[in-house]
Amino acid sequence: MMIKRLLIAATLVLAGCGGDEEQKVSSGGVDRDALLSAAGNTSSWLTYGRTYNQQRYSPAHLINQSNVSSLGLAWYADMDTARGQEATPLVIDGNLYFSTAWSKVKAYDGATGALLWEFDPEVPGETAVKGCCDVVNRGMTAWGDNLYFGTLDGRLISLDRKTGTVNWSVVTVDQSKSYTITQAPIAIDGKIIIGNSGAEMGVRGYITAYDAKTGDQLWRFYTVPDNPENGPQPEYLEKAVATWNGEWWKLGGGGTVWDSMAYDPDLDLLYIGVGNGSPWNQSYRSPGGGDNLYLSSIVALRPETGEYVWHYQTTPGETWDFTATQHIMLADMEIDGKKRKVLMQAPKNGFFYVLDRATGELISANNYIPVNWAEGIDMETGRPIEKPEARYYKTGKPFFGSPGASGGHNWQPMAYDPDQNLVFIPAKLAGFPYFPDENWKPAAMGFNVGIDMAAGAMPAIEEVRDAARKATTGALIAWDPVAQKARWQVSFPGPWNGGLLATGGGLVFQGNASSKFEAYASDTGKELWSFPAQTGILAAPVTYTIDGEQYVAVLAGWGGVWPLATGVLADVSGPVRNISRLLVFKLNGTAELPPMPPLNEMPLDPPPLTASAEVVAEGAKLFGRFCGVCHGDAAVAGGITPDLRYSGLLFDEESWKMVVIDGALKDNGMVSFAPVISEEQAQSIRHYVIKRANEDKALEQTE
Repeated sequence: MMIKRLLIAATLVLAGCGGDEEQKVSSGGVDRDALLSAAGNTSSWLTYGRTYNQQRYSPAHLINQSNVSSLGLAWYADMDTARGQEATPLVIDGNLYFSTAWSKVKAYDGATGALLWEFDPEVPGETAVKGCCDVVNRGMTAWGDNLYFGTLDGRLISLDRKTGTVNWSVVTVDQSKSYTITQAPIAIDGKIIIGNSGAEMGVRGYITAYDAKTGDQLWRFYTVPDNPENGPQPEYLEKAVATWNGEWWKLGGGGTVWDSMAYDPDLDLLYIGVGNGSPWNQSYRSPGGGDNLYLSSIVALRPETGEYVWHYQTTPGETWDFTATQHIMLADMEIDGKKRKVLMQAPKNGFFYVLDRATGELISANNYIPVNWAEGIDMETGRPIEKPEARYYKTGKPFFGSPGASGGHNWQPMAYDPDQNLVFIPAKLAGFPYFPDENWKPAAMGFNVGIDMAAGAMPAIEEVRDAARKATTGALIAWDPVAQKARWQVSFPGPWNGGLLATGGGLVFQGNASSKFEAYASDTGKELWSFPAQTGILAAPVTYTIDGEQYVAVLAGWGGVWPLATGVLADVSGPVRNISRLLVFKLNGTAELPPMPPLNEMPLDPPPLTASAEVVAEGAKLFGRFCGVCHGDAAVAGGITPDLRYSGLLFDEESWKMVVIDGALKDNGMVSFAPVISEEQAQSIRHYVIKRANEDKALEQTE
């Protein structure tokens, strides 16, 4: 099969019809023609998923199964921020352009690694508290001779690609609310289209198109209806009103479009993925139920006007943070003897969907990981067959969901091999405890999800923690979208494995939380090459060619919501370290990374616990709601933000107040929480952390 693949690819090259064909963009820069012909251009990576169909497949085959073992580091570049790195680089005319944490942008020569320019939008540090999942950025788009990207504080910025200077900047969110932007925009015919994040915090989702030259707003598409008393709404929103109950607009409703977009130029349809409800718990968001359109839906729009065309809702009335914002991929394939134009998605809810992308008709669906909230998908209605116990707010009992709130698949991009007709999924097998909270009230800051975030905290019992670690795994799944089943699977000890790249060399590239960057045979899943990256890798790789030489590049750097919030589930060797770098490889590359910096291990030495059980219990509940998402479940951090169990502030009530209430470290992202907690409550959180530190110190002494 591999020999046949290479012979076909070689024939295409000789015929001038594809293969490793190097192309420069036109004198007018990246335009419609360049983007429509991107599939055969192996020298470039012009948009987030390489092509409008978002397949993340390159026909480049100079690096292949027979020689990938000779792959070596060509060059690397250290980043200036040790936070999560999630971006997909763009490659245009031999240069790499990418965004990093804190929405910074850098440009490098793709062959030599020489820094060309860098840009810092100077996002205020206090913006970090608005983000659900670290200060990350997943990428940019290009149009003409310019680059476009969103910033964490809600700006859309146009940069000159050659110099990095600003052309224009527009604010695309209400900055008084907890909106952020972490996604890559998409460019279509002179329009830059971008969504936003913030559904956990209590906002209303939408997506907006801007003029690429001027930054003028062209249209805006809301995903959640407004208060009906505010007057008539577009027809698609008027239809949605009947699927909501209560006063959802007061809590925002959610439905942010925070990641996936794809475009079919033949059908002239833009496909967007819509996020979860705000709050998650539907009994607060929409008392009495309802489907709550267009939450957790795939929606098709006209990119010229933002006109609604069709939608498919993956999780009606969602209440588990089951977003449909995950990677949307387009392909043409034969199903039941008929050629179909399909759209594919593996959203958080654990089911893999194949839709007709012209009409939104459901063609097939099956679970790609174990699922316990539904028995399957009803092919007549397209709806999940829910299990009654999954709606925890109705039963009043906790529900341990599989998948959990982080999903069976999150934002990490999939990849598709058209030769094998396989979709490669970076899957997670991780549950989540949904505890109903009868006394929940919305707050002006922090997560507003409507469940008790403290009740399911991991206990200080090593046997329980070890069992949880072993049950929390990840997998690279090669999924057959026609047969709706896995053809092969590679399992990982931790749940969070990185985004994917498939190539004409019969290879699948992926990084993981074990600090490795690896290449697998796309037909069998056999590991063919591995590189010790010194840090976890979340981002998806890209490939490009310069002067007849193929390169593979990936941003390395550990971060995002999993290491922030679940350090207690880190491998027994300890949390993964963050060393943010761009790594670039080629055959027979000889560059070497510097030695790992020494790990400064400190013993736990907290003050004694003096507070009452009642005070500690209050602190536990407040920590779970306002602190845990950044400083870790049960106050065990994952190595990205400070682990408060080791903090010297635990010894001094006044110093703790200066940080938590007075905002002494706001420029670092730790803002004042005075709007939502009192000074006395802040101290109860301190006592809770002291309790946790003493518990874990006792665990260490018994090991």
